[in-house]
Parts: sequence; C-alpha cells; structure tokens
Amino acid sequence: MLKLQRKRPKHLNLIEIKQPLPAVVSILHRVSGVLLFFPGIPIFLCGLQMTLGSPQSYAEFQSFLANPLVKGASMLALWFFLHHFCAGIRHLALDLHYGIALEQARMSSKLVLGMGIALTLLIGAAIW
Repeated sequence: MLKLQRKRPKHLNLIEIKQPLPAVVSILHRVSGVLLFFPGIPIFLCGLQMTLGSPQSYAEFQSFLANPLVKGASMLALWFFLHHFCAGIRHLALDLHYGIALEQARMSSKLVLGMGIALTLLIGAAIW
C-alpha cells in the first residue's frame, strides 16, 4: 500500500503568519500584563521606597526621572498600562457577549489601539 506524503510544515513560524488585528491586540494585552507584573511592580516599589525614604532620596528620584531616557521608558510603561486597561475592558465586553461579531471585534481592536496611543500621548504630554 502506498502511503501518501503530506507536505505539511514541521513547525509553525508565527512571525510569517499574518495575525488578524483582534489577535494582535489580545497578544499585546498578554505581553503588557506580563511586563507590568514582572519588571513593573519591582520598579514601582523601588521608586516608592526612594520617594518615602528621606528628602534626599526623594530629590535623587526626581533627578532620576528628569533623564530623557527614563521619561521615554516611563512613557512606554504608561502605554503598557493604558493598553492593558483598554484591552481588559474590551475582553470584559467580549465575556459579556458584546462585540463578538467579526466587524465589531475588528472595530473594538482598532479602538483599543487608538485609545491606548491617544491616552499615552495626552498623559505623556502632561508629564513631559
């Protein structure tokens, strides 16, 4: 008996596969949550300790935050938070069966990306 050979890939290259926008937003939601948890919480606690330690450590923390690289990193962390927040609201709506249709899911994904970027720019302009 002849065995038919299938030309299936042995592995999936996820970089070559074009993901739909709702999948990209969902992946970014997970990545932002992980980044907010692991480096985010220790950095926040370190900054809190510096601000509450003494007036000298508070002044050191303020001068540290004046660095443009630190401001850029804080803007990135702000985007992580705002994207995670907006995508979390979207996922709650999906859990309640709102926006499950394909067009609604695409529109809510665009809205999440747009709101995350817009809020980051607005808050970042106030911080900078």
